[in-house]
Amino acid sequence: MKTVYIHGILLDGSENMEPQVGMAVITEGEKIIAIEPQQSAYEGAQVVDLKGQYIMPGLINLHVHLPANGKPKKKQSDPKKLVKLMTSNNFLRKIMLKMCEGYAKTQLMSGVTTIRTVGGVEDVDTKIRDAVLAGKIDGPRILAGNMAISVPGGHMAGSLAYEATSPEQARSFVRQIAKEKPDLIKLMITGGVLDAKVKGEPGELKMSPEIVKAACEEAHALGLQVAAHVESPQGVQVALENGVDTIEHGAMPSAEIIQLFKDRKACQVATLSPALPYALFDRAVSHVSEMEQYNGKVVFDGIVECAKECLANGIPVGLGTDTGCPYITHYDMWREVNYFHKFCGVSNAFALYTATKRNAELVGIGDQTGSIEVGKCADFIVTEKNPLEDLTALRKVSMVVARGKRYADPQVKKMPEVEQALDQFI
Repeated sequence: MKTVYIHGILLDGSENMEPQVGMAVITEGEKIIAIEPQQSAYEGAQVVDLKGQYIMPGLINLHVHLPANGKPKKKQSDPKKLVKLMTSNNFLRKIMLKMCEGYAKTQLMSGVTTIRTVGGVEDVDTKIRDAVLAGKIDGPRILAGNMAISVPGGHMAGSLAYEATSPEQARSFVRQIAKEKPDLIKLMITGGVLDAKVKGEPGELKMSPEIVKAACEEAHALGLQVAAHVESPQGVQVALENGVDTIEHGAMPSAEIIQLFKDRKACQVATLSPALPYALFDRAVSHVSEMEQYNGKVVFDGIVECAKECLANGIPVGLGTDTGCPYITHYDMWREVNYFHKFCGVSNAFALYTATKRNAELVGIGDQTGSIEVGKCADFIVTEKNPLEDLTALRKVSMVVARGKRYADPQVKKMPEVEQALDQFI
């Protein structure tokens, strides 16, 4: 049966989108089959009256870790021990799988119709991706990364990432991960904010150029893009020089780094959300040390400046939340869009375009989703207010449509302490 969405104000996801009134969006199965001036009647079709609300493409979150929910912690936990426990037997594995399925559904119910996972436990991400595609569970479209590759002592080593000790072993891990049919390979090239042991030196280079190059060569030979966790200028340079396709996070760029982005036709996936609590929260709230706050500010400023410089030089920038870090939940992609506008100085329209059509194009699915166009998948959201005027309109969506399936009045369970801490930065 055809479904016709009427009386909606259309925001199509294009770079210079403007509200379009009087248009009907018609879907059949998973596809948008027509966008046309609204008619007085549609015989034989299901009609959904949007009553003057705004209809736009579903959000796309390019940086997600499914195994964590973003709940704040007063002290660091040991992810290595936690993952070892959760994979110690089949019963706990099933619990972990169900937990991650729930988090994926939370992304969907918050208005995110596509996620890209960049470091998970074992093959959980691809299992959930395939279950969603088979219609067995509700969830967003998933571009799955499964386990990442790190080095001994590197970021997420032994928890969400294998530990490669040589170029040959890195190639072997790429082949091992590829057997699970992921959509990308993730490398952990530098440390993170909390990995730093010295003030002013977050993002220490951990992975050698030789290992980066070997992993990229192997992944590209298998037709897989490579995403890399990088939080220092040195790390960005090593990543780009040795074949990485997307710089996840970013760092203060030099002229040489900007040229490398251009030469490699690479892009940045900015993640403003995870660094913000470390950089800008009162330490009584974030429970981090003075050194960690200082380093968090270095990383936050580096990500912002990298995005600004990339945009100024015609280098594409995508958006993701790094969901799973403290205070970064599975329902707050709207905040990342707002931060992009607030801290990087882009217009509301450009922020929305980035979180939809541009994000889809950067990861090779622009022909499937990201905008409301005939022939694309019926992935869209409905909001009561106009997000072009105020991005907080995305905070509560009144409807989600994913691959043609409609979810009316979607609900997510929120964390009051997270809402209270983050709302001052809207």
